[in-house]
Amino acid sequence: MLKRHENMRQVLARCVLTASGRRADTRSGHALLGRLIPTRPNPARSLSHRTGAVAALVLAAVMHAATAPASAAPDAAAPGMARKGGAALVRGDTGQAITHYTTALADTSLANDRRATILNDRAVAYARLGKTKEAFDDFNAAVQLFPEYAALYNNRGNLLLALGLVKEAAKDFDRALTLAPGYAAAYNNRAGARIRSGDADGAIDDYTHAIRLLPSSAAPLSGRGLVHLEQGRPHAAIRDFSRAVGSDASFAAGYRNRAEAKLAVGHYEEAIEDLSRAIAFDIKNGDIYRMRGRAYLVTGDADAAVKDFSQAIELKPDDTTIYAERGLAHGRAGNQEEALADLGHAIERDPRSAMAFAYRAYIFKEQGQADVGMKDIDRAVKLAPDNPEVLWAKAEVAEALGQRDQAVADLRRVLFLEPGMKLAADALERLEGDASQVDDRPIAGLGQAGWEVVARGKRYFAVNPAYRRLSVPLETVGEGLPKILTWESRQAPLRHISVLTFSGGTIKGAKGPEPTEFAAILDTASNTVIAIEPHRQGDKQSTWTWSDDKVTIASIDGVTDEFTLMARGQTPVAAAPRRRREASDAYGEDPWADPWAAPRPASRRSAARPQRRKPKTLFDLLFN
Repeated sequence: MLKRHENMRQVLARCVLTASGRRADTRSGHALLGRLIPTRPNPARSLSHRTGAVAALVLAAVMHAATAPASAAPDAAAPGMARKGGAALVRGDTGQAITHYTTALADTSLANDRRATILNDRAVAYARLGKTKEAFDDFNAAVQLFPEYAALYNNRGNLLLALGLVKEAAKDFDRALTLAPGYAAAYNNRAGARIRSGDADGAIDDYTHAIRLLPSSAAPLSGRGLVHLEQGRPHAAIRDFSRAVGSDASFAAGYRNRAEAKLAVGHYEEAIEDLSRAIAFDIKNGDIYRMRGRAYLVTGDADAAVKDFSQAIELKPDDTTIYAERGLAHGRAGNQEEALADLGHAIERDPRSAMAFAYRAYIFKEQGQADVGMKDIDRAVKLAPDNPEVLWAKAEVAEALGQRDQAVADLRRVLFLEPGMKLAADALERLEGDASQVDDRPIAGLGQAGWEVVARGKRYFAVNPAYRRLSVPLETVGEGLPKILTWESRQAPLRHISVLTFSGGTIKGAKGPEPTEFAAILDTASNTVIAIEPHRQGDKQSTWTWSDDKVTIASIDGVTDEFTLMARGQTPVAAAPRRRREASDAYGEDPWADPWAAPRPASRRSAARPQRRKPKTLFDLLFN
């Protein structure tokens, strides 16, 4: 039930559709796949087609900086009309923008490069109206006039990617990067293409390159976070999403995605806080209410879960699975009649809903009719034999029928398939007194200092008999098995804080293969993994600074993370990461206002920081 929100939905990058390279005011996010010109970076479809959400960003002032040589003197009407077209595009008056651009293009004295930039802008406007042929015609004409203009290839690549022509889109992004090797937005967009083609490692490389160029930009951080989440690295995802929301405090999708990652690692209260922040910025998104309802349900607040599921149903009345989830919440709140009504409605609307049958079986069990519930379990198992929710409900019914061994076996299977499912862990602990022992497969030669590396499916964990309730996910990024390297406990007043370092695999570096290491910050008093930080890559190593109540980590990718360490017995909470400005950040401009940004020359420096604009959100597009 608490597995990540069905289907990751796309992570197309973000970069602006501007003609001449001057910024269109920006915030962070992803471009929505299947939509041509989204406003915030876009979640690109993940390899398993699960949806994760990412919000959107406001496309702000699409202004033109003249690119004609100083000796050229085009008629004053053309730049004036082009500026009016840009202003209309920002207002959302796309038809008027096309009219102004067309008038500007009627000036026969325009230099080729200037004409190409206006064609580029008009192509953007056509794309927004869904006029794909006209957009391609303008992009192609512009390329003929100004083949050295990297933004044209980037923009055309985004249009190709939106149409599902992934290979052709990648070629255009490659051309853009050949012309402008420091073009961060093109790296971001090419990462989206690589995700679409199933190259998660390549996407990580491109997002990481973009982050090095612009370490404070939320778009590549969000994109990389979604890939980490899809690849089973929720702690790495939390780190990237935390940086993203630190860069853009109103980034609703960043909070929503970080909540999804926190649910995966069992940080339920923190996930609820993040989802509440996301709702504050996007109050009409049913999926965020739904996810918060799930979090409330596993923390035992069934009444709050019912309220959130009801709000989600109001916003998404055609989604029958929400009725099933509200039915379970009603049942756990003691509202049996309401529960059966919701579950009956879900089954009537979708007779193949394994979840609805499983949850109804649980409600029958709660009513003392476990034998009736077993009939629904049989249907659910036929529909989805390895579904964790189905197996959890099957275990609950089996326990009620006195089949304890079967219940334990089913719960162990659930925790093998979905290690973070709290309902199953709670049930197993009730039956056996210890939910820490699942079907682990020890890997010889990888442990030390009392720690052992075990495999659970395709994932690896570090376990220690001295900390039976603490299981450390060994998130790796390259080739090779994780190996425990060091284990160190802090001194008072942080005796409950320890650091476990492990090898993270070997990845491709600029000078060849580079070994990586990660460091897990652990609270052994509360059995909590606070964070997992990249510690070393090749000859680069992070720097750690400890105080009595926090640790500050200058990371290998140029960004500083800071974690507040609470008093013993409390769960530490990561503070918003601080960022240090890099030389690559000197432009004073953010190229992530759209998926269509032009590169900036390295010598340009803005006189003042651009004014931030309040972003819109696009959750309704992401989930409908």
